Amino acid sequence: MLLPAAPRVPLRPPFRPTVDTPFGPLAFETVLGDTALPPRPDELFVLPGGSGGRLIARWTRPSARVELLLTAYDADLDPETWGPLTDCRAAVWRIEALAPLARVRFEASLPHPLPEGADSGWDGGQALAAFTVEDEQTRLTVGGNDEEAICGAAEAGEAPKRWTALLDEVHARRFDGWGVDATGSPAMTWRLPPLEAGDHCELPVVAAWAPVEDDTENTWYAVMPSPTVVLRQVAADVANDPAP
Repeated sequence: MLLPAAPRVPLRPPFRPTVDTPFGPLAFETVLGDTALPPRPDELFVLPGGSGGRLIARWTRPSARVELLLTAYDADLDPETWGPLTDCRAAVWRIEALAPLARVRFEASLPHPLPEGADSGWDGGQALAAFTVEDEQTRLTVGGNDEEAICGAAEAGEAPKRWTALLDEVHARRFDGWGVDATGSPAMTWRLPPLEAGDHCELPVVAAWAPVEDDTENTWYAVMPSPTVVLRQVAADVANDPAP
């Protein structure tokens, strides 16, 4: 469960949780096996603090419990090196397997086609899957874990420990039914390795935007946190502002 100690207030009726960006809403989809979860969650909660609102959505099925946290995120960028961001938003997706799951897919996507004058392209790097969208005014980068980072998440306790052994597949570029696909920009898809009952996995997705004339690559460096970093920041904010 995400942030079990944080106070929360249910929102009824629940609506589809998205991140508002200059290029339209960043939306999320989860598929368990061959079944896509509905856009509107079973439950939706507002948490204390956070500029622009902080939400946790929850879907519960016999095979899994899925949660999605949306929050403002204070990226740790040295102001002497990086230009200021216009805004930065983070999502943490958590799945708890209640039964064995051979196939799980999670997607983050912007509307397609993009607004006139906007172009998008792959912008990943080591341990980072990302795409960047630009027009004449704004640069937006959306990033998350690539396959190497997913294996690292297993070392950090954010994914099943046995996934660390998949690093050999990553180095050999041979993925057996799992991996990250960003070829559908402006979208990214994470296909997880199989989950056993009792497993959990947490994945971060971060969207950062700034004026396009800023050439410090600040949006790219802002989208590389772990879910643990995001959750730690939210927990600290909630402690300072405990009332939703």
